Amino acid sequence: MARFDLPVDELRTYRSSSEEPADFDAFWAGTLQEASAHALDARFEPVATGLTAVEVHDVTFAGFGGHPVKGWLVLPAGTTGPLPVVVEFVGYGGGRGLPHTHLLWASAGFAHFVMDTRGQGGTWAGGDTPDPVGSGPAAPGFLTRGVEDPATYYYRRLYTDAVRAVAAARSHPRVDAARTAVAGVSQGGGIALAVSGLVPDLLAVLPDVPFLCDFPRATTITDRNPYREIGAYLKTYRGRTGQVGRTLAYFDGVHFAARATAPALFSAALEDLTCPPSTVFAAFNAYAHADKEIEVYAFNDHEGGESYQQAAQLRWLPARLTA
Repeated sequence: MARFDLPVDELRTYRSSSEEPADFDAFWAGTLQEASAHALDARFEPVATGLTAVEVHDVTFAGFGGHPVKGWLVLPAGTTGPLPVVVEFVGYGGGRGLPHTHLLWASAGFAHFVMDTRGQGGTWAGGDTPDPVGSGPAAPGFLTRGVEDPATYYYRRLYTDAVRAVAAARSHPRVDAARTAVAGVSQGGGIALAVSGLVPDLLAVLPDVPFLCDFPRATTITDRNPYREIGAYLKTYRGRTGQVGRTLAYFDGVHFAARATAPALFSAALEDLTCPPSTVFAAFNAYAHADKEIEVYAFNDHEGGESYQQAAQLRWLPARLTA
């Protein structure tokens, strides 16, 4: 796929046209306050995996609505002192998968908390967390579930789960709550950006080719799913464009990025048809913290940097979490 988006020099100055709702902060403060009425009830059960260099715990905690959400906590074997922690969110359609697929951060000496994604896990990595909340008619996928109203939108539940996942990770006695990073690829990167604007005391954010950013441009510049789910929905429900746009504005990574208080290392791929580079740069350019960097992969699609980006993260993150 040849490059289709803005030239790199224009990407570095591009700004989203997404309009921030006047009650954005009040909406999220109310959502998180509502969630706080439910005890976190984080439980960690040791799992026998056959792995000797790491210890794995099967995690359950109360997310949005008090609903049980699963996760993995992976720790370097034999460690006792509080460890810095990387809380990771998963890409679209996937769940937490199997624990032996999550070895990178524990191998580098960090605690690693992987949040399962409610209702997902049927595409490329299995999940164990149902979403007990229904929705009105939606396009196949998750992006239009409950999109007629911010209060019923699927990502309200998922972003709330993510904030609660950070609290769950921090509650473990071998985790140093003061040294927390959040990370993710694609949907996971978009969730990490949301958490960056909702949790004020993170030390680092790692959003790779993030999804859920700059909805006004994303929904018109690419015809690849998941963004195309929105177009498919509006193709059927003519006349709801404004209503859907208003809902999505409460969940746009651009607005969360503008509230971020931690250093960040982004990545973007210039041939990415799933999360077009302009939408990633929209979030990067809006990101509020001065310590921010972006790795750009000139000839990659949505796979982005993969192991090259992991190597960049391994160089970048320790100074933020081990100081």
